[in-house]
Amino acid sequence: GHEQLLKMMEERMMDVEQKLRLVKRLLQDKVNQLKEQLSKNTKADAMVKDLYVENAQLLKALELTEQRQKTAERKNYLLEEKIANLNRIVKNLASPSFSP
Repeated sequence: GHEQLLKMMEERMMDVEQKLRLVKRLLQDKVNQLKEQLSKNTKADAMVKDLYVENAQLLKALELTEQRQKTAERKNYLLEEKIANLNRIVKNLASPSFSP
């Protein structure tokens, strides 16, 4: 009975060792998966930061372009007013009331 008990214990130990090896392999696979995911996340994080910086630069460029457009519109409006005034002056100069 003692030897049989010893043999059963030995078989159980071998079974436990086999299960532990399997668990260790599964854990190592999971560690590898997590390392790979961390690497992907790090790359994605760097890309997000780059896009954030690029977006800020584009917003600044857009703001500058909008300011230039407003300035150009103001100058255009002033030029149109000057043209209208010059046309009025030319019309007045050409009118018969100034003729001798």
